[in-house]
Amino acid sequence: MYLNCHSFHSLRYGTLSVEELVQKAKALEIKTLVLTDINTVTAIYDFKKQCDEAGIKPVAGMEIRKENRLLYIAIAREFSGIGEVNRLITAYNCEGTELSETAPSFENVSVIYPLQNMPKELKENEYIGIREEELNFLVRPELKKHVDRMVILQPVTFSSQKEYNLHMILRAIDRSTLLSMLTEHDICRKSEYFKSEREVMEGFQYYPEIIENTQKLLDTCRFEFDFEKIRNKQHYTKSKASDLKMLTKLAYLGLKKRYGADHSEARQRVERELHVINERNFCSYFLITWDIVRYSNLMGLMHVGRGSGANSIVSYCLGITDICPLELDLYFERFLNLNRNSPPDFDIDWSWQNRDTILEYIFKRYGREYVAFCGTNVQFKYKSIFREVGKVFGLPKEELDSLANDPVEKHDVNSIVKHVHRYGALMEKFPNQRSMHACGILISEEPITNFTALEMPPKGFPIAQFDMDTAEDIKLEKLDILSQRGLGTINDTVALIKKTRGIDIDIRDTSISKDERKCNEYLAIGKTIGCFYIESPAMRGLLRRLKCDNYRILVAASSIIRPGVAQSGMMREYIFRHNHPDQFEYFHPVFEKNLKETYGIMVYQEDVIKIAQYFGGVSLADADTLRRAMSGKERSIRKLHEVKANFFEKCKGEGHSEALTAEAFRQIESFAGYSFCKAHSASYAVESYQSLYLKVYYPLEFMVSVINNQGGFYRTEVYIHETKMSGGNIQLPCINSSEVQTTLKGNDIYLGFGLLEGLETKMVHKIAEERERDGDYASLEDFIRRIPAGVETVQTLIFIGAFRFTGKQKNELLLEARMLLANFRPENRGMLLIDEPVQPFRLPELKRERFEDAFDEIEIIGFPVSCTPFDLLQTKYRGSVLVKDLPLYHKRQVKMLAYLISRKHVPTKKGAMYFGTWIDANGEYFDTAHFPDSLKEYNFQGGGCYLLLGTVEIDYHFPTVTVHKMAKMQMIPDPRYSFDEDKNYQVHHKIREDVSMTSRKPYPQAHEIGLPRHRINNGLR
Repeated sequence: MYLNCHSFHSLRYGTLSVEELVQKAKALEIKTLVLTDINTVTAIYDFKKQCDEAGIKPVAGMEIRKENRLLYIAIAREFSGIGEVNRLITAYNCEGTELSETAPSFENVSVIYPLQNMPKELKENEYIGIREEELNFLVRPELKKHVDRMVILQPVTFSSQKEYNLHMILRAIDRSTLLSMLTEHDICRKSEYFKSEREVMEGFQYYPEIIENTQKLLDTCRFEFDFEKIRNKQHYTKSKASDLKMLTKLAYLGLKKRYGADHSEARQRVERELHVINERNFCSYFLITWDIVRYSNLMGLMHVGRGSGANSIVSYCLGITDICPLELDLYFERFLNLNRNSPPDFDIDWSWQNRDTILEYIFKRYGREYVAFCGTNVQFKYKSIFREVGKVFGLPKEELDSLANDPVEKHDVNSIVKHVHRYGALMEKFPNQRSMHACGILISEEPITNFTALEMPPKGFPIAQFDMDTAEDIKLEKLDILSQRGLGTINDTVALIKKTRGIDIDIRDTSISKDERKCNEYLAIGKTIGCFYIESPAMRGLLRRLKCDNYRILVAASSIIRPGVAQSGMMREYIFRHNHPDQFEYFHPVFEKNLKETYGIMVYQEDVIKIAQYFGGVSLADADTLRRAMSGKERSIRKLHEVKANFFEKCKGEGHSEALTAEAFRQIESFAGYSFCKAHSASYAVESYQSLYLKVYYPLEFMVSVINNQGGFYRTEVYIHETKMSGGNIQLPCINSSEVQTTLKGNDIYLGFGLLEGLETKMVHKIAEERERDGDYASLEDFIRRIPAGVETVQTLIFIGAFRFTGKQKNELLLEARMLLANFRPENRGMLLIDEPVQPFRLPELKRERFEDAFDEIEIIGFPVSCTPFDLLQTKYRGSVLVKDLPLYHKRQVKMLAYLISRKHVPTKKGAMYFGTWIDANGEYFDTAHFPDSLKEYNFQGGGCYLLLGTVEIDYHFPTVTVHKMAKMQMIPDPRYSFDEDKNYQVHHKIREDVSMTSRKPYPQAHEIGLPRHRINNGLR
């Protein structure tokens, strides 16, 4: 009797989760339920599983709406009918095909029209839905004659008065209006709740034929779906056999290229992997990935194959990855084993500039009918909930800001705010909108609309209406096509070196990207600003603590800095053992034999497999199951407890005591969080080393590319400073020398026009294009004649010094520009048939103060370029100690003057603390720690220079300053406004620092880790 049920996936309309919908139906002993969310099939697979568990017959469909108006309800009689509806709504979403008032000629779909949209004629598969409150209308002859084609329409949208109120709030949010302004057409009727079946029948007792029609319709519908059948593209060629033949040929060609003709170990590994790949029917997955990478190479694009895919020697031989699994002892079973039914997971990165090229190829090569981005459900978030709910109650902006930004305990408690809290709490985890998964691509064997309708976001690639978890459930696994700026930097640097020096660099040649003496020296002292993944303060500190001077230690560092390892305390213990290898024992021989490279500490996900296999005696495949059970996801942690008993039983069979087993499992369990597989760490380490190689040997080209790729961890100012420290002469934008992006000419680095605030992108490109076409600009007048720029654009260019080649003062240029622009208004340019010279005029000499240029720069690009921040201080004092001297001051108090680069919030048991990164007057970097006690009195006051008083602590070669007191230093007033006190210090607020916030638990201290540093007695008890 329930042909029209909504879940909360009817966005900003429904109020029930799928689970709540099914459980309420079960409680009412409802036997059949039809899910018809508005213009979406997002929830139908979850609905199917929930109904099967609850003993309810599921039926799927869709409520078709256009501009908030119900046209009809489409119910699939069998699964193919879902595809018909999907194609209808996909054409509407992606191609702009209008939805007609009546349904098309469906083959396996029943259609129910509301009374308000009843067509003149009904097809065989079409019905009229009538609500109980509409039965009185049947006295009309024109309706009465259609009773034999009527069915019960008892929509379900909410289940209580509270949820009905929530529905109205959701509708007001959706309609961007106040609650009081909603009309009856904006909201559902008050009758749209779960009535018992008996109640529904009683309402229609005088129309038994309508009840019978409804039951017959339900009886004709079924929703059968095989959740075990693989939905990905099955074959790259024409068959499984030809796929295997092609994959084998490619693998052996790659084997010869990578290892030569006589490498028996590699050959045996290839043979073993090919057997498993074929057994699991994954040949096509490897070939599709190879095909995408092959196209990328043909286009001259650089990629990085990372993640567990690098555990496979076949993927290495195919060129999908560049990590040799033999060199690093990488387990293929971590990537793929006979127990695994889902396809392996390749993560492939391209430059952020090139990813769309790869995506276009995938959609074209495999057919837009078969390819889509995975969707994702964006939920209402804490701040947006309070703001959105408060808005529909009519709260003013000030109160909305307070609700969104202040902690709940600080909210003004009144009746409206209580309502906001009450209904806001109900909306937590409600989906608000569908969006595109960051990287997941689905390539289906069947047309993808057989399974989902598609939507078209602004990006231009169609997305499925379900997320990656649902895709995984229906065996439609995603292929991760990622992008990052690090690869863009590497690509651009190599191209720039070719342009400036004529040198071709094969950056993928591993002989130059793993073991360079000078690169290792840079690593050991953390001189890695700008380098992919290893430039953050935390990572640079770790590199220094480890004196990381080779690729293998870098691989380990890439993993131990991850939250899972650091949170368990293993990072701190690893640092100790690395620096004091003679001050600990391996607590069991298995740990010494299998984890010697990492001092007996589990650093990688593969280490769990090793310990489970060699210590616990479990099979490799079962060990991987244990590894996946501790992947960090909630459902996996639950799984971890399920496998615990099995682990203990196996260890007992190996002769281990309960105490020894408990300690081994404690270490495994503490590792249950976000951590890298070794192959992933190795992939990151290779890219980090490639970046470092370019930074070491081609520093200016590298730093220019970092700036043009919009940096990484830090803001542009830091990378410009690093460029100066690398020997570059930073030049402000110039209309005759600068481009849109920052450019390198000799040792001169001309900042790009793209860095200037307030300049339109079109105008920036026009300046460069016009100069390329007709030559340099001869003067300000020549520029104004050739470029239709308004007064604000010209002023910005003058203030930043872009006309300094004229030799005129900025003040003089401003007056000249205003006089010129009066004659050359953009709207009058087309009327000038003959260029007439502007009458010459003489201006009075106007002097400028010394630092006026610096304040112009702060205003336009956010930081000074023509001088340092230290030059703008009122004090000439530069501190008593510089960074280069810190190693001499261990445990001693120092006073330093420094410019704030970044600070990171870190929780502790006593409250929030910060780690700061600074530069001294010589431009050298150093780090500070600010504990809760000192922050109470001496907190950060925004970007700028500070005087710091603290104690130097050298922790494994890495000096930090524990700050006890600090004070922000006063800058000189803005000389441009010497006669306007209100503006004396206005622009100073544009100087900022990078702030990163974390909410993780505090890392444990050394005494809290409890990792044994001695052998444990294995006596059985």
